[in-house]
Amino acid sequence: MSLWMKKAMRGAMMLPLAGMAGLAAHAQDASAVSAYVDSSYLFLIGGLIVMFMAAGFLCLESGLVRSKNASMQSLKNVALFSVAGLMFWLIGYNIAYPASTALGGIIGIPGAIPWSGEESLDTGYAASSDWFFQMVFVATAASIVSGTVAERVKLWSFLIFVVFLTAFIYPTVVSWEWGGGYLDSEWGFSDFAGSTLVHSTGGWAALVGAIIIGPRAGKYFGEKVNPMPGSNIPLAALGTFILWFGWFGFNGASQLAAGTFDDINAVAKIFANTNMAAVGGVLAAMILTAVLYKGKVDPTMAFNGAIGGLVSITAEPLAPTMGGAVAIGAVGGVLVVLTVPLLDKLKIDDVVGAIPAHLVCGIWGTLIVAASYGNAFMPPAADAVGAIGVSYVGQLVGIVLTGVVVSALSAIVWMVLKVTLGVRVSEEDEQLGLDRADTGVEAYPEFAS
Repeated sequence: MSLWMKKAMRGAMMLPLAGMAGLAAHAQDASAVSAYVDSSYLFLIGGLIVMFMAAGFLCLESGLVRSKNASMQSLKNVALFSVAGLMFWLIGYNIAYPASTALGGIIGIPGAIPWSGEESLDTGYAASSDWFFQMVFVATAASIVSGTVAERVKLWSFLIFVVFLTAFIYPTVVSWEWGGGYLDSEWGFSDFAGSTLVHSTGGWAALVGAIIIGPRAGKYFGEKVNPMPGSNIPLAALGTFILWFGWFGFNGASQLAAGTFDDINAVAKIFANTNMAAVGGVLAAMILTAVLYKGKVDPTMAFNGAIGGLVSITAEPLAPTMGGAVAIGAVGGVLVVLTVPLLDKLKIDDVVGAIPAHLVCGIWGTLIVAASYGNAFMPPAADAVGAIGVSYVGQLVGIVLTGVVVSALSAIVWMVLKVTLGVRVSEEDEQLGLDRADTGVEAYPEFAS
């Protein structure tokens, strides 16, 4: 059964489960052509919205680095999106959605390079629209890494890592569920739009990179943490809003169909829950920072609280009630606030707070799926489509397998780069700033510091 068919079936199953019983009885299928057009539009419009998330990451990261590195951070985000698109076309897509699998679904065996061919009404959507939607997801994982290792990583070494992440590591993880591989077939693992498959994958790669590359010079003095505030908080706020907007395409279009009454209502409910999870994340992060920091509210915690809430709901944005979505997002916001100082205690330098928002909240969001379905303690089922078979056991297997494999592969790539090209700029270039040292173009030439 194709992923599109499973999502379509799931939408019809989940609406009654989410308190919308009776609607399915009134649903009438649109004509095949109309459904084909509607679903294709969902992919295309959703893909355009997700692509705009690249601008959100660029603004957020450029605002949270110091002014002397903002130009480099802007360049990295444009470059990584380009590299990710090329590699996902050449290699990644057909590993993520393989022609066949080996080793029990662990390894996807790619077919031919995807290219525009004859379209068929039988698929339910234009094939190129699906490819475009899947392609724009891949840069998200790389953007997570970009923000974490900012201000000290070598540009070309980073982009080579992006090649391996987007061509092999991310697609392999995606194949385990969305490509019908091991986690889907053996464990009934469920990750609707990628809390683990996308966000935790990027988070694990970022964590390993931060450890191997090391913290920025001067960040830690013994037990003391030296704050290095960002250069442009309004720009970071704009990036947060752009990412928030982009998540409607990220989650909403992951319904993968819009040609029936049930599907379009599912998309609408996903939009509502996605928004409310971000609301919960922001408010929880603000309240907790006010409590912890003597009434002062850190805007960067609020921004990452929104992202943490969004990541948390991404694994299952349809099943919860709106109140449940607020609660799921609020826990994500709390996790962000608590994880940031923990990383500092471990001397892991995450410049933009991507590890708490994407990795930690991705784990939380994936685990809570089992409770959202209401069958949390059922044993795994090989052919799970709806609520049946989603268990904490299956979800935990997916989380652990992803963490182990992504961390191991990322460590290999980072270490090979470290002993060959090197992964860190010189101390002199780091102090000077990568804008002047590597690009020759300063983001704020009149105010660089």
